[in-house]
Amino acid sequence: MSECLRILQLYPRAMNIYGDWGNTLVLARRAQEHGLPVELLSYNEGDSFPSDVDLIVGGGGQDSGQDVIQDDLLGIGGQLRDLAADDVPMLVICGLYQLFGHFFRTQDGHTIKGIGVLDLETHAGETRLIGNVVTTSDQFGDIIGYENHSGQTFLGPQVQPLGTVVAGAGNNEKDATEGARSREVIGSYLHGSLLPKNPAIADHLIATAATRRFGSFTPRPLDDTLAVRAREIARRLPR
Repeated sequence: MSECLRILQLYPRAMNIYGDWGNTLVLARRAQEHGLPVELLSYNEGDSFPSDVDLIVGGGGQDSGQDVIQDDLLGIGGQLRDLAADDVPMLVICGLYQLFGHFFRTQDGHTIKGIGVLDLETHAGETRLIGNVVTTSDQFGDIIGYENHSGQTFLGPQVQPLGTVVAGAGNNEKDATEGARSREVIGSYLHGSLLPKNPAIADHLIATAATRRFGSFTPRPLDDTLAVRAREIARRLPR
């Protein structure tokens, strides 16, 4: 068993259009500041999937990027479903959030199949949803990020929303939900990157991964002054 916390970034070549690699960097840096040794891994289409990972992160991409990875993602879908069932924590943003669901259907009727880790489906909308978003969560408090998507995502009964929208659109323009949660898998449309402005989510993912890997986790007090300031500014900015 590895003595490091192994963090895996999915498809950084094709699914990193809005800088979602920043989420992985935040997780690595905060884990180190909490006193944990870290190993960063990446997985691109055609690679061998690592057999021993503790935390998985995936980002967003254009429809063309989703097409590029579709067959490969379906090929490793069984492994990802098994890891999710084993409570490996995961954070997937935008494009990979959609493909962790059942499917994404484009405006021209093309269906990009997902792997069904999350019980949700996405349909391309006519309106692009862009701007700062504030949601609220019982566990994480206010979650603040930036959305830029035309997909309209609807949750099924086997998932819960990550948060309730206070300002912005979120999953769609109808039900005031943002993101989805199932076991230890979190999906969201929020870029920014998400985790620099939401250290509570970052620390939850780290704690879950570390406890699963090492049997326990004792957090250290960290200086979140910059994160607090960034949250205040984003909250005030208009959409």
